[in-house]
Amino acid sequence: MSLKFIAKSEPAGAGKNWVARWRGGLVAMAVASSLLSGCGWLNANSGEAHDDTVGWSAEQLYRDAKSELDSGNWEAALTQLERVQARYPFGVYAQQAMLDTAYAQWRSGSREQALATIQRFQQQYPNHEATDYMLYLKGLVTFAPENAFINRLVGQDMAERDPAGARASFEAFTELVQRYPDSRYARDARLRLNWLLNTIAMGELYTARYYYNRQAYVAAINRAETVIADFQGTEAAEQALYLMVLSYEQLDMPELRDDARRVLVTNFPQTRLLSEGFPDTSNSKWWNPFSWSSNL
Repeated sequence: MSLKFIAKSEPAGAGKNWVARWRGGLVAMAVASSLLSGCGWLNANSGEAHDDTVGWSAEQLYRDAKSELDSGNWEAALTQLERVQARYPFGVYAQQAMLDTAYAQWRSGSREQALATIQRFQQQYPNHEATDYMLYLKGLVTFAPENAFINRLVGQDMAERDPAGARASFEAFTELVQRYPDSRYARDARLRLNWLLNTIAMGELYTARYYYNRQAYVAAINRAETVIADFQGTEAAEQALYLMVLSYEQLDMPELRDDARRVLVTNFPQTRLLSEGFPDTSNSKWWNPFSWSSNL
């Protein structure tokens, strides 16, 4: 059976128009092919790696990220965690990915990014069941400054550094133990709070001693009184009382000097400050956060 093509009538000059259209089509195809080839060349030379995770489910992406976390491959883990949040922004996997992102950022040394992620999580999920974990992590991130290792090498006491980080850590751990006293992180947080309390108190004491060394005795006394009032029972309070004894002595105020001495001996009967002076803290290890291990 033969096929019959039925030709439709065309207006005059249609043949020439068809040839023109045909040539125009070839030109358009050539231009399109050139553009596509150019795009391919750009992609080939852009340095972008092929993404093998296209089409992966949230579970697959997170499982791969968790494997990288367990291996300590922080950058690789962060890449996968970002993909989980970008492709599946809703649901438990996105929430868990944000939790793990903050942890990986902290472990990789990106403290500011970790704090930003923690803040974003707290804003988006204020009543999340993992809030205690995020408060604990926030306390850890700010627990020791970025240059703490250098301070340790040169023998500089942590209390001599800017106390802002210590206070932020103290606030995070305090909120944790107050809101979640039975949390698995509460016990370690309380231990760190004791260390931070001494560190902040010693920071105030260093300021008082700074004034004393520059013969600003009244300012030294005022700062020492702050230490005694805010940090009762601490080593810093004992030294603050001794500093008041010295300051009143320099001001030739024997009655107030003796009062400060009496309070010192009454509250710290085993004190050696009156006979030995301020202790040498250059080799002190009580403040060293590197001997601590977290619950994470």
